[in-house]
Amino acid sequence: MKKLLASLVALAVSATAAQAADKLTLQLQWVTQAQFAGYYVALDKGYYKEEGLDVTIKPGGPDIAPPQVLVGGGADLMLNWMPSALAARERGVPLVNIAQPFKSSGLQLTCRKETGITSPEDFRGKTIGVWFFGNEYPFLSWMSQLGIPTDGGSNGVTVLKQGFNVDPLLQKQADCISTMTYNEYWQVIDAGISPDDLVVFKYQDQGVATLEDGIYVLEDRLQDAAFQDQLVRFVRASMKGWKWAEANPNDAAEIILDNDATGAQTEKHQRRMMGEIAKLTAGSNGTLDPADFDRTVATLLKGGSDPVITKKPEGAWTHMITDKAL
Repeated sequence: MKKLLASLVALAVSATAAQAADKLTLQLQWVTQAQFAGYYVALDKGYYKEEGLDVTIKPGGPDIAPPQVLVGGGADLMLNWMPSALAARERGVPLVNIAQPFKSSGLQLTCRKETGITSPEDFRGKTIGVWFFGNEYPFLSWMSQLGIPTDGGSNGVTVLKQGFNVDPLLQKQADCISTMTYNEYWQVIDAGISPDDLVVFKYQDQGVATLEDGIYVLEDRLQDAAFQDQLVRFVRASMKGWKWAEANPNDAAEIILDNDATGAQTEKHQRRMMGEIAKLTAGSNGTLDPADFDRTVATLLKGGSDPVITKKPEGAWTHMITDKAL
């Protein structure tokens, strides 16, 4: 009887603990892939559970705008590139960066060598594929700093609004296209173009990189002490997941495949992606470096006649969470 009672008490305690887990929903900015490995690892390895959290990860997609999801109450946290987040903040959506797992940018321009492009000055008279929806601003700023017009002509560049694919380069509709080091670049390679036939310009190397894949919440929710505590535990578990993924890239890729409900991802692609992603998260413990923020803002403010932001934002980031979590 005593053993039975003890078992029942243990079950009751376990059930109570499970019920007491704080629920949080994270909105990704794209589909399930190794770009978000740290969060899926934290979920799979029980790091969130160890912190008393019940975390739901919602994949993104081309028709999902994370800031809108956050404002609409569909998520507690979201991932976003800082240009998009700062633009939204200036428009009245009070987004705040609470952690920055990505230290470096993976954005680059990939060009066919046969075009004769060997330096950014050679972009003049060429057609460049550029992603929009906020992703165009680093490019426009870069061209503005170089004094290269973006309205066409022999002295400027013709901007091709690029979809989230590499077709313009493959079909020779553009001389260069936007790619990520961990994704679209490898789609070009997989399509049969040799790396020797390509010239790559990384935004990081050009000094115009902006911060990517930060963790954001709505500013007013930071006034809630209970929510702050949940965020501290979330960031701590997430960074534990990221560092595990960096150290175990192939295993992390397997976890991504296990969580890909679409079945669209492949082992080869996710392993390769995770290897590249690890290079971008390396050097960050999750704390935003103010110098990286200042560089991002400076880049965005130099975006030509139509900058993404018109003034340096105030209150757009905080160390409140990472100071306690890390």
